[in-house]
Amino acid sequence: MGSDFSTVKIRKVTSCPICKTMMSHPVSINCGHSYCEACILSYYCNVSPKTGWKMLGCPLCRSPFSLENLRPNKELETIIDMIKGMEEQDRDMVCEEHEEKLNRFCEDDGQLLCWRCYWEDRHKGHTLVGVKDVYQNYKGKLQNTLTKLCELQENHEVQIHLITNQINALKDAIEDRRQTIKSNFKNLQSFLQEEEKFYLWRLENEEKEMLRRLKGSEADLQQTFESAQCQIQELEAKCKGSAQKLLQDVKNTLSRCEAMKLNPLKAEPLKVHTKCNMSELYFDVKTILRRHQVGVILDPNTAHLGLTLSKGGRLVTYKSCSRDLQAGSSAKRFYGLPCVLGCEGFTSGRYYFEVSVENATSWDVGVCLENVQRGFNMKKEPEFGFWTIKMSEEDGLEALTSPPTPPLHLSEKPQVVGVFLDYEAGGVSFYSVTTGSHIFTFPKASFHDTLRPFFQVYQYSPLFLPAINNQGKK
Repeated sequence: MGSDFSTVKIRKVTSCPICKTMMSHPVSINCGHSYCEACILSYYCNVSPKTGWKMLGCPLCRSPFSLENLRPNKELETIIDMIKGMEEQDRDMVCEEHEEKLNRFCEDDGQLLCWRCYWEDRHKGHTLVGVKDVYQNYKGKLQNTLTKLCELQENHEVQIHLITNQINALKDAIEDRRQTIKSNFKNLQSFLQEEEKFYLWRLENEEKEMLRRLKGSEADLQQTFESAQCQIQELEAKCKGSAQKLLQDVKNTLSRCEAMKLNPLKAEPLKVHTKCNMSELYFDVKTILRRHQVGVILDPNTAHLGLTLSKGGRLVTYKSCSRDLQAGSSAKRFYGLPCVLGCEGFTSGRYYFEVSVENATSWDVGVCLENVQRGFNMKKEPEFGFWTIKMSEEDGLEALTSPPTPPLHLSEKPQVVGVFLDYEAGGVSFYSVTTGSHIFTFPKASFHDTLRPFFQVYQYSPLFLPAINNQGKK
């Protein structure tokens, strides 16, 4: 609260001249002096009946006043409330043992002391200083510590934010991997379902053929059995009849009966030939895919003028071209980007073809509608008739979807890419033939027009279309 002199002066100003204590609800009278409301009222009630006067003199200056002139002194009351609050705080900081003000500090024990604690034996020899003398020093230390703790808290907050981001990134990565696994197994299940139908169809046909042959043999035996039955009845009748009946046409009868022979039944073992190699189906996806493989030949009529096709139409390379690429181009030819289509058109069924990208660092591979845009405004996205994946040195492997999907990560760079089209199911899937693993499947589409193999070729990145592997087809 400041010095003792200031405290005494403030207490004098705020004390009631009548009760000599700090005023309660101070009021001012005509002369300007202030008193406790209760004290001035009590003074007036005690003096006025004795004198009979309605106007009394101020207890300090004797200036006349009446009760009608009393007015609350709000400013003084505010000051008194502030002083009481400060004294209340100071009252809390007193020695519990001696109830004296704590105005000393023991550096050795780190304790606040009053003047009486100061002289006790337990603090002899200790470094004792005034509170005001060490206040700023310890305040600075506390502020420095506070600053360090705030920095530590900020660092922890940053780390918590980083961990939160890592957790969210991990969840996203796990969910992405989960969806990839589900997609891979869904595709495999689709293949297996088709394989199941195929093997059951083969088994059913084999059953029909074997039953047809067995029932044919059964019918022949039944006919022979019935003929022998007739002959037996005829012989039995002759044997029971008279000599004339027995001998009548006896040679012809014997000849016919002796001619009948029982052809021995060939006891061929019944063996079902249709079987399914489950290990092959589960662990060799390439075998399944190659059942639908087609040989793709590049269409020179669609090739960009900067592309060079081999004689057999299986190898394509690109070199920069300074010619006016649009001049003289047919409606079928690409002139915006170095692209080319396969000759084959797909309008139904399931198809699979492979592209060797072993010597290419960048490439686009997939299928597209036959009538896609071929100019500089071409957009390779499904809504514009393209279902392709792209490899580039800058962005790696990605599927050209809209909106874009995250980059595709494989354990190793594919050397041969397989493209599988299921026209009726609306599916376009890509596989790494190198590892036999699934790369990407586009969301289900609805195909109505002709689809053709699509390739975009980059400089120093030739593409090659291998011949069909007949060993993989069945």
